[in-house]
Amino acid sequence: MQLTFASYNIHKGVGLDRKRDPERILTVLHEIDADIIALQEADRRIGERASVLPRAEIDDTHWRVVEVARRPRSIGWHGNALLVRRGIEIVAGTSLDLPTLEPRGAACGELLVEGHRLRVIGTHLDLSGLRRRDQIRSLLAFVRDCAGDLPTVIMGDFNQWGRQSGAMREFPPGWRIITPGRSYPSRQPVATLDRIVTSPHWQCVSHEVHHTGLSAVASDHLPVVATLELPK
Repeated sequence: MQLTFASYNIHKGVGLDRKRDPERILTVLHEIDADIIALQEADRRIGERASVLPRAEIDDTHWRVVEVARRPRSIGWHGNALLVRRGIEIVAGTSLDLPTLEPRGAACGELLVEGHRLRVIGTHLDLSGLRRRDQIRSLLAFVRDCAGDLPTVIMGDFNQWGRQSGAMREFPPGWRIITPGRSYPSRQPVATLDRIVTSPHWQCVSHEVHHTGLSAVASDHLPVVATLELPK
């Protein structure tokens, strides 16, 4: 079974032209056409934490929101949201708190695809390396404490410049850190901040940074994409 995963920090829908344009973000998502998408900065930071992407417009796509929000107008938790292609069964959604001084969290979904149960976590880690380490340890502890040894994908904006250094060393042997390439800043990317990390169950078929004319201006990050396979 193959699935395409994507992670995209949408910068609250504000592009390099300083315009908030949710439709532009949705167009980039349609360009990618992934099965499972992790969004960062998907909700506003103040007030009711309302979704940047209107629910009605998401409902018109072929994705559904994994329900993790604790506020009625939000689609995520601390800006982290998960979208899955219609036809994929959503078994459960969970919002996770991460250790930090600044509010940070993660969105977790348990999914059922073609008889395979799997777990996906979308997150946005801290700017501080020490806190990033603690946050990755917290995510891994959550995975260990969950019932069942499910194939797991953790993806998002890790705020980590080195590909295999720093907080990324917290992932145990067998986990694969997929760093498709430079994704920030979007117009002329120099930093590899966005990643897709997999448990040992998965094989990586392909990966890329989605760099198009539209994605180069829609947000300050470029989306990263990986096609993963669960061997029989």
